Amino acid sequence: MEKTKKATFEKERVLEFFKNNVIMLCMLLLIIVIAVIQPKFISTRVLRDILIQNSSRMIIACGMAMVLISGGMDLSAGRIVGLAAVITGSLGQMGDYANRFFPNAPELPVIVPLLVSLVVCFLFGMFNGAAIAKFSIPPFIVTLATGMIIWGANLLYYDTEPNHSQPIGGIQEGIRYLGSGYVGGKIPVVILIAVVVVLISWFVMKYTAFGRSIYSIGGNRDAAEVCGIKVEMTLIWTYAIAALTFAIGGFLECARTNGATASYGDNYEFDAIAACVVGGISNNGGIGTIPGMVLGVLMFGILNYGLTFLGVQPYWQKIAKGIIILTAVGFDVRKNIRKK
Repeated sequence: MEKTKKATFEKERVLEFFKNNVIMLCMLLLIIVIAVIQPKFISTRVLRDILIQNSSRMIIACGMAMVLISGGMDLSAGRIVGLAAVITGSLGQMGDYANRFFPNAPELPVIVPLLVSLVVCFLFGMFNGAAIAKFSIPPFIVTLATGMIIWGANLLYYDTEPNHSQPIGGIQEGIRYLGSGYVGGKIPVVILIAVVVVLISWFVMKYTAFGRSIYSIGGNRDAAEVCGIKVEMTLIWTYAIAALTFAIGGFLECARTNGATASYGDNYEFDAIAACVVGGISNNGGIGTIPGMVLGVLMFGILNYGLTFLGVQPYWQKIAKGIIILTAVGFDVRKNIRKK
């Protein structure tokens, strides 16, 4: 009898493990399949390329994770990324570049484009948080509207004379180094920056009162208010900090590609949300971790790179990504129902 109970218990544990990690296990299976078809996929170069291509997305997803855990959403993320990229490109060009955005301006230190991008995007984030917290407007509506405003403002700025909506190039070496340079000739700088942002985000969410407040608000806003948490200020700072991560992502995208256009950041918000949800962050708020988000970003990075490596059309990649998102949300809902 005891052996039967033990066997049943072990079976339930195994089933629970598979239910909680089905996406990761499927991803591991995908890696194995790709490696069998193309053994060169398992190499240091491929891993490095995947990490470089997804470093800025991982930084963006850090901010989105905080917003989702608070019970919100930020659909302006991609537009903030594009705005930061254009600001960085327009202020960070070499002094002797032929097609300068500001022909008569001197070559500025690297810190200036970065700070301007951070400040402008931070203010938009503060606006998002204030509108959501102070006026109780749904995050979906606020950030959708803000995204449109940012998109229009960025297009107007990008179209000013003498640029007239031409791609911005000629980014100075100091900025390019942050996006495509190497430390010691081996470690990409952009990966190190992403690691630092991820570690800071993880520490804030796990070990600080601010992070615990975000979880509390996402779990039950009314209860958080009763417990004395300053809900409004916490939400305002959450969206503002998220905007900072979006700005860093836009800055690095400009640095990595040696240029910028107003279309930078298109749909990045959806990629970030998808990575967070697949990584175990509940779309209802209050549940999820930064390490889970990292796995979600890497999962989609491996999926995109792996299918491209096999020569699969981009259309099929979108279908595969959609199936993964639906599956992840389905399991997330079921887990929450079982907990309740």
